[in-house]
Amino acid sequence: MITKASVADVAELAALINSAYRGETSKKGWTTEANLLEGTRTTPEELATIINTTQHYLFKFTRDEKIIGSVLLIAKKDVLYLGMLTVSPELQNSGIGKQLLQAAEQHAQQLELSRIQMTVIGIRKELLAWYVRNGYEDTGLREPFPFGEGDKALTSAPLDFMLLEKKILF
Repeated sequence: MITKASVADVAELAALINSAYRGETSKKGWTTEANLLEGTRTTPEELATIINTTQHYLFKFTRDEKIIGSVLLIAKKDVLYLGMLTVSPELQNSGIGKQLLQAAEQHAQQLELSRIQMTVIGIRKELLAWYVRNGYEDTGLREPFPFGEGDKALTSAPLDFMLLEKKILF
């Protein structure tokens, strides 16, 4: 079930997101950044701020009362930004990510926003291919990777963000 997250969920969400993106646990899935970056992906405090910010929507995917997926949506002027799409590493490739993308599209329609944008680290070819298969297109725009406090690159390859976009039909 996909529902809006609350502040009561931040500890469980932070643990899930960090386990899916960074560290040894993330290597159980195919969307890991563990070979690219070291550091914490997010904190409970950051997630609480997101949840308490107008125009930010953090959705959780629960099964048997456990959060196993999430997605951050930010309503901007004329576009919905999608970030932190997360699925528990043990459950990746089970359709949860696609369901979260569909929920994002429905949310964009409810907000009457005709585009969803996201950024993906450009050297993450498998992940980029997955988003393309799900209707996202490379806009050609790039921006530097925003290293956070404690982030450390584990690769000599340049880390930049590719901006992807999908048009939403009403």
